[in-house]
Amino acid sequence: MARKKAAGHDERSPEYQRGMTQIRKQLGPMADAYIRNIKALAPEFAWVNVTFPFGELYPRKTIDLKTRELCTVAALTVQGFSLPELKLHVQAALRAGATRGEVAEIITQMIAYCGFPAATNALMTMKEAFDAFDAAAPKKTKSRNKGRRK
Repeated sequence: MARKKAAGHDERSPEYQRGMTQIRKQLGPMADAYIRNIKALAPEFAWVNVTFPFGELYPRKTIDLKTRELCTVAALTVQGFSLPELKLHVQAALRAGATRGEVAEIITQMIAYCGFPAATNALMTMKEAFDAFDAAAPKKTKSRNKGRRK
């Protein structure tokens, strides 16, 4: 059966909604803008991006989301050319419970598979992702300063 054209896709369908729920969980507040930007360029690509990896693969129960994200970080590191996606998935790994040390260790291990240039680029992208993640995090107020006289 042929797939419908993007204009025929129902974004209220269970498959699309499942994918959007998952992508929001992984990408956080940037998820909707990310998909909107892709959709403006290629609606069918956006549909497939939401419904396949995020709607079908990531929610599977065989391995946990943290492991899936660390595998994604490894794969994108080895590719060497997917740095914008690597940045997104480093942040997604943090949201899924990975530590910064675990992400750095995954990238370090990939030196054996992709070489120093690709791993170094991934490491620099990891730093950008950490900085962006920290900048987007809600700021904690220091309660110990409350009630103090100056």
